[in-house]
Amino acid sequence: MHSASLLSLLHLCDSLFPTGGFAHSDGLEAATAAGRVSASSDLRAWMDVCLDEGLARVEGPAVWRARQAWSERRRTDLDTLNAEVYALRPSSAGRSASRAMGARLIKTWQEVHPERATAIAGGPDSGSLPRMSDATLGSGMMLPVAFGVICAAAGIDARSAVEGFIYTRLAATASSAMRLMSIGQREAHVLLAATLARVPLTVDAIEDAVARGDDLGAFTPAIDIAMMGQQYVRSRLFLS
Repeated sequence: MHSASLLSLLHLCDSLFPTGGFAHSDGLEAATAAGRVSASSDLRAWMDVCLDEGLARVEGPAVWRARQAWSERRRTDLDTLNAEVYALRPSSAGRSASRAMGARLIKTWQEVHPERATAIAGGPDSGSLPRMSDATLGSGMMLPVAFGVICAAAGIDARSAVEGFIYTRLAATASSAMRLMSIGQREAHVLLAATLARVPLTVDAIEDAVARGDDLGAFTPAIDIAMMGQQYVRSRLFLS
């Protein structure tokens, strides 16, 4: 990957990049409040499910496919993919969070890189963002779709895009855990490192699944239920 593309990916994945990801714990608040996640072993299991199901079978492939669709100017496929990712989120809070972060990601990228914010004019190598349909713009792009589109505009290859996206989601989980549980920075990062060690093989599986045209779909009932109960947690970690 070209150094400029690598720097763009590092910028996107930096916790300082204002996507609003800090404001959503993906159900971890409800899970810790209910005592379902209270020890490091519980957190490890939670992160494993996030990686093996949600990221490996839905969001990771969505990033890859969104990048491909933009590169090949398949705007209708982008709309369809966005609608599918939206529908696969059973929690309204989860749908709203992903959509809000996707919109914030697109808006911030356009502000930071105005030279790439116009509609496609010179082909996929022009580095510009695509003009989505009214339906997608009306509802907003889901976070993995938006991430894939921006990585394509920045010249970031598909594999690196997926690896970067997975890192941001797992790191956000570890960051939330340090605020919600009796777990220190060292222990949280030990868990994060152990989970990240499995990412290369996970991305291999994602690449194979995309090549086969596998359907998106994950089974995460405990996380889904926690996300549904997020709005009822009495003491919230985040205001949004």
